[in-house]
Amino acid sequence: MRKKPLPLATVFFCLDSLTIRRYNNSSKIGQFETILSVNKTRERDGRIALIFYVMRKSIRFLTRSALIAALYVVLTHLQNLLLPGSATWAIQFRASEALCILAFFTPAAIPGLAIGCLLFNITFAGALPLDFVVGSLASLLAAGSMWLSRKWTLRGCPIFGLCMPAFFNAVLVGWELSVYIGGGFWMNAVYVAIGELAVLWTLGWLLQGIIKRRRLDARMFG
Repeated sequence: MRKKPLPLATVFFCLDSLTIRRYNNSSKIGQFETILSVNKTRERDGRIALIFYVMRKSIRFLTRSALIAALYVVLTHLQNLLLPGSATWAIQFRASEALCILAFFTPAAIPGLAIGCLLFNITFAGALPLDFVVGSLASLLAAGSMWLSRKWTLRGCPIFGLCMPAFFNAVLVGWELSVYIGGGFWMNAVYVAIGELAVLWTLGWLLQGIIKRRRLDARMFG
């Protein structure tokens, strides 16, 4: 028995159905590929933005640390030039130690003060042999403690933080002086603590007040 050929309408309908199905499948694949491409682009752009953000923060941190270190060295040498010995005696009034209060506003002050103290001791002819380690370590610990305790205040006064330079310098520098000069540890420690407290509670407190009243913390360290 001879089969009848399919009507042309049926053939065209089948061809149209196959074409539409193929188009829909290719369209879905194209949309999926587009979504993947967009997501990959966004992910790549996000990584690039993160890298630039980290680089900018790192450069800003290093710049602030370098400025604080340079300021510490210049101020200490200037004081020694104008008032010889006043920044290096057992009972000393080192004005540059007022910069320790910058640790209340930025962590960049931690390496900045430590490096500044190290550079001064390296460039100061009368430095004791252990000054390179002891003085820098005392500055590092003091600044780090001030940054960590910056929110511990009593009626707005960071009493605990302001005492940290006196404590660490009294212990470390007081021990160093007792080794090289004599006089007993406790006496040397008290002398060093008196000098540090005098600076922090006068020049340091004044500098902190100026920074807060003029809102320089937001402009300089924000």
